[in-house]
Order: sequence, then C-alpha cells, then structure tokens
Amino acid sequence: MGLIGLVVVEENCTGCGVCETTCPFGAIQVIDGVAKVLDNCTLCGTCVDACPFEALIMKSGEKKEIADKTAYKGIMTYAEVDEGQLSHVALEMLSVGRDLADKRGTSLSALLIGGEGVKEHAEKLIKHGADRVFVIEHKELSHFNDELYAEAAVKLINDKKPEIFIGGATAQGRALLPRISATIKTGLTADCTELTIDPETGNLMQTRPAFGGNIMATILTPDNRPQIATIRPRVMKVSSEDPDRKGEVEIFPYSPDASRILKVIKKAIVMEEDKVNLQDAEIIVSGGRGVGGKEGFSVIYSLAKELGAAVGASRAAVDAGWIPYAHQVGQTGTTVSPKLYIAAGISGAIQHQVGMRSSDVIIAINTDPDAPIFDIATYGFVADLHKIIPSLLAEIKKLKS
Repeated sequence: MGLIGLVVVEENCTGCGVCETTCPFGAIQVIDGVAKVLDNCTLCGTCVDACPFEALIMKSGEKKEIADKTAYKGIMTYAEVDEGQLSHVALEMLSVGRDLADKRGTSLSALLIGGEGVKEHAEKLIKHGADRVFVIEHKELSHFNDELYAEAAVKLINDKKPEIFIGGATAQGRALLPRISATIKTGLTADCTELTIDPETGNLMQTRPAFGGNIMATILTPDNRPQIATIRPRVMKVSSEDPDRKGEVEIFPYSPDASRILKVIKKAIVMEEDKVNLQDAEIIVSGGRGVGGKEGFSVIYSLAKELGAAVGASRAAVDAGWIPYAHQVGQTGTTVSPKLYIAAGISGAIQHQVGMRSSDVIIAINTDPDAPIFDIATYGFVADLHKIIPSLLAEIKKLKS
C-alpha cells in the first residue's frame, strides 16, 4: 500500500492547533475550528504523531507496480542545447555522470534533443566523457518545448532504461525533468549540490539544501527507476576534454504527433535584462544590502568595469529593487563558480553561500566583523565598501597606466 493523502477526521478535531504549530512546512492551518491540509503538504507524518485526538490519518492506496530494477542499467545525462548551442551545464552533467558511472562500474550516455543538425554536438560530449550519445532530431524541436522534449525523452528512457537520469537545474531542466519523472512515475530530487552512490545499496544519494538552506538533506529513490535529479549549474567542475576519446552515436527515431501539439514556439526573444551571464563569468563583483541603495551600486559597477567582471547581487538587494533579478546570486538566484568573487556589503547568509562558495577566491568587504561571509572568504576586509572600493579603483587604474 502507498500513501496518497493526509485526511482530517473532522468529528475528532478540536481545533487545538497542535498540528499547525508542529508542521515543519506550514502545511496545516486551523480554519473555523477545524484543521485544513494545504497543497504544500509533504506527507511527512509529523502532525499525525503529534495530534492528541487522532484527528489526522494517512490515507493509503494501491502502490504502483514497479519494474524489475535489474532491468535498468547505466547513467544518462541530459545534454542541454540552447538555441542550437551546447550549454556549459551539459558538460558539467557529464563530469558528474562520469563519476557516478565509474563508481557503479557502468556506462555513461548523453541525450541530445534539438532541431536538425543537433547531432554535431555529439563528438564534444564523447570527448568530455560520454560512452554513447543518443540523438533525437526533428524540425519541431528547434526551440525548447517542454511538452515535446518530455515526450521524446520519455520514449527514449523507457526504451534504454537508464538507472539514473540527471540534468541541470536550469530553466530548461526545471521544466523538462519534472515532466519526465511525473510521466514515468518515479522520484525527482531538484537543485542538488552533490550526487554520489551508496556503496551498500547502489542507490543514488541526492543531496540538496532544505529548510531555506539551513540544513542539507540526502534523498533516496530506493524503489523506482530511473532515479532522476537536477543539479545546480556551476556546482560541479567540467572535466578536461580528451581529443582521442571514442564513443558511439545513435539516432533515436521520434516524430511528434501533430494532433497533440498544444503550443508552437515560433521565435525565442532574449530580453536585455536576461543577457547577464553570471554563470560563465570568471570575475564577479556582487553587492548586497550594505551598498545602501540603488545609487550605491554605481561603485560596484565601476569596479566590475575595471576588472572586466560581471555584476552580481544578494537577494536582499534584488528584493529592495536596487538591481534586476537576473543579477541575483544564491539559492533562489544563479549558482556561480568564478575564479574571483568579490562580496561587497553582503553578510553571507547560507542561502547566498550556496550559490557562490565554490568560487576559487572569495574577497569579502563588510563592516561587521562577525558577518558569516568571512567564514568562507579567502581574504576579508572589515571596512566600509564605499571607502575601500574607491581606493581599490585608484590602485587598479594606477597599475593599468
């Protein structure tokens, strides 16, 4: 039997509120004297154990019949292509996949989906670690369409049966992989920061931030296959290219059913504010609440210009309307891994650290000596950014001249 829902036995409920205060997800509210279960309930069961009146029960249903797990072999990655160009995250996924495949003693494949000509990226994927590349080409797949891409991917996954399928936690990945997992009826762990293999069971151990980034949770999918996860971009390093590496390329036949196409993408338009490329930047200068306001970011932009850097920001600065969301670094923004990250006026809450702590060198500037950012900084300056950055700019200009 499998759990399918949390039920309130209204005749037993006294509206005492114990369930509401106990729920770690805020998924229960007492309304008009009766407990109500909200949509964000995770079926963790905490409220059931806490209720003194047995007014909450887990409703069970028939558990899905699952295929024999021994029929699933190999690791498969989704090789994301954006408007005809192979994305950096596709290579990151291969690095992770190669590590997992080696630990499992199995093969690594990559899935390429796109318009006519997408096959040209297969060789690069092989040189970066793939043993085999499956290519799905069709003119209707020239622009990313989550419905069509999911349909194509599900057909391939059902045919090839990988035990693990992973992709980047990008806009594409977050739209595509949940559709795949829901169709196949298997688990999905989103926004992982680490993947490894349990040496005893062989299950995929999927680690991600939970409770606002305050703890790290490791999640398993022990009963269903494939095990599906998305990984934050720039968390994993890309392995070096081997020009002599050989592999296989297989064209997988797919033709979308015209009668089932609900939307057609004619053209992709990139808005100006979306052109911020934090993920590929080698140097990033980020500002936080400490810049003091929208005008305060002028000094951040000046330093970035002198260093040839991209401009980042904390969530606090974005929420305040001082800078567009496209610049946000952190758990709810972009994950980055530059050679140099300068955090100016950023306290360094765990939610921000998750998005930048893998940077090679971190320089922190903050007036608070106890700011968490100093715990992970390579170099730290307890100072006013509006005093130290102009001095730094002067020295940089001197060196350049």
